[in-house]
Amino acid sequence: MINDSLIILAAGLSSRMKKSKSSNGLSKNLLNQANTVEKGLIGVDKNGKPLIHYLLVNAQQAGFKNIFLVIGEKSLNFKNYFTNNKYEGLNINFAIQYIENKRVKPSGTADAVFQTLVQYPILKNSNFCVCNSDNLYSNEALLKIRTTKSSNAFISYERECLKFSSEKIRSFSVLKLDKENYLLDIIEKPSQNDLEKFKDSKRISRVNMNLFKFNGVVFFDFLKECPFDPVRNEKELPTAVLNISKKIPNSVLGIPHCEHVPDLTSKDDISLLFNQF
Repeated sequence: MINDSLIILAAGLSSRMKKSKSSNGLSKNLLNQANTVEKGLIGVDKNGKPLIHYLLVNAQQAGFKNIFLVIGEKSLNFKNYFTNNKYEGLNINFAIQYIENKRVKPSGTADAVFQTLVQYPILKNSNFCVCNSDNLYSNEALLKIRTTKSSNAFISYERECLKFSSEKIRSFSVLKLDKENYLLDIIEKPSQNDLEKFKDSKRISRVNMNLFKFNGVVFFDFLKECPFDPVRNEKELPTAVLNISKKIPNSVLGIPHCEHVPDLTSKDDISLLFNQF
């Protein structure tokens, strides 16, 4: 089955970005963007091209053709950016993550993918990939996830290859994989003892950076039935992934990869990414 569809998650409220402070002297223009627009639309080069531009360029180089951009109910910024499709050869589609009754914010990443499949039923019977809009995944990583023969998979990043601060890296959940790299478990906020126990067969600690591939036929019900996280009160995509791995053994493959993944979480991240272009 051909896999050329990529769901990009961009419906978050960017709360951490807006609340953060800059210690790197951002320009007034970039500070304004950080406080007013979605993270994927913040300019990251001297010409003002946003992160989403570079992500789409890499996605296209990796062979993706159909983009499903998940945005919020009241989001106009992404629609305005794509008023004239700037990316020849890419079919840009919008999915809306509606806020559920009695909630004030979206219900999480699993809900975002679920609503996308409801709005685009063709995906229920297709293979597709999913990624964040505020991470800059390389075309190599995107190609790996697009072309894997496994129906359900994720890029399993080597923890030591990430160039974030040690404090930030310590906050990442770690993965437990079997000898063939199939997912067994995910542990949040790992202790040093956990890191030792959760190393893979090559004694490497691995983390998930939310770059996935799924088969809609298999995964739809797991999205639909994904529970709310008791702490974050959101339906999180890794929870649905872990549930399918436990219900169907050897169903979610971790694809080893050693590479940094630039992201935009706080205002200081803007300066770090800006300096790469």
